[in-house]
Amino acid sequence: MIISSRRTAIAFICSSVALSSWAADDAATIRAVVDTAIRPLMAEHDVPGMAVAITIDGKPTYFNYGVASREKNTPVSETTLFEMGSISKVFTATLASYAQVTGKLSLDDKPGKYMPQLKGSAIDKASLLNLGTYTAGGLPLQFPDEVENATMAAYFQQWKPDAAPGTRREYSNPSLGLFGHLTALALKRDFADAMQTQLFPRLGLSDSYITVPKSAMANYAWGYRENKPVRVNPGVFGDEAYGVKSTAVDMLRFVQANIDPARVPGPMQRAVAGTHVGYFQVGGMVQGLGWEQYPYPITAERLLAGNSATMIHEPNPAKQLARPHLPSERTLFNKTGSTGGFGAYVAFIPETRIGIVMLANKNYPIPARVKAAHAILEQLGPVTK
Repeated sequence: MIISSRRTAIAFICSSVALSSWAADDAATIRAVVDTAIRPLMAEHDVPGMAVAITIDGKPTYFNYGVASREKNTPVSETTLFEMGSISKVFTATLASYAQVTGKLSLDDKPGKYMPQLKGSAIDKASLLNLGTYTAGGLPLQFPDEVENATMAAYFQQWKPDAAPGTRREYSNPSLGLFGHLTALALKRDFADAMQTQLFPRLGLSDSYITVPKSAMANYAWGYRENKPVRVNPGVFGDEAYGVKSTAVDMLRFVQANIDPARVPGPMQRAVAGTHVGYFQVGGMVQGLGWEQYPYPITAERLLAGNSATMIHEPNPAKQLARPHLPSERTLFNKTGSTGGFGAYVAFIPETRIGIVMLANKNYPIPARVKAAHAILEQLGPVTK
């Protein structure tokens, strides 16, 4: 029944109708809207640089602000590389969806199928779906400091749940990280290699990386923390949970693929659409694989609640939907991402064919990102009831 419902959802997503009445080439008007939201935000939070990208009816517009490096005074451009932080989780989820579409794994599988050392442990009672939706039963936001790559398996062997799988959502890098790790094992590939040689090319992303090559380092922005330049220092499952570096061009191309999965060929089309299926109701939000979903139109208050510290740092009751959520109504999808020196936000509404990407080289407050994006989308939408 889950598979049948998922296919129905994918068919609906791939056939969505454009509803936006905006002229996609009205760049001057869009710039005024974006400037009004972004310039005060950067001033208030001392953000060195931002790349903002808007897509309307499949046509992109880019707006660049400030610098990628204060030391070198390098201006931000749409080809500047930013750290995506937890937006990487959506890419990990897309890779898992691709593995499912191509028959390499099932979301109903248990971790022990791919890591035999986990068979019979508490984590093996959770499914891959639970790991991909943070509903395994109480995995923490971060690994304990003493956990290293060499002791990761032992950590999961000894982990004790606080709740039954599927009963609560607890946002977790170990949960999503293990989901990505198991996906790579199912594909019989190194995770970073699978992302960089399988996923990104099939999505048409030419400047997205887990490991930034020397040839692209000149485009890699410096993040800023306490006015000091920093870049991500990956830990256990860092690649899977927060390791993607990308540009406004590539991220907007990814958003466009999510708005219209038919833009990408073959199994990847179904993989992208598969990440739009919702599985758990958590307050006013539906949790899918990577993306978080809200009924559209939506108020700023409701969107802020779904991206609040309570949703990130505390366990929240989760109700598994009787069948996977079919986006039969207008739906807004979003995801935030942060590292020590970077902050990002992505949101889009397939039915209106409007999406936004906001990339910054400072980890400024999430509410500020959500408010700015909502204000922009409201002008382009509107998005409030």
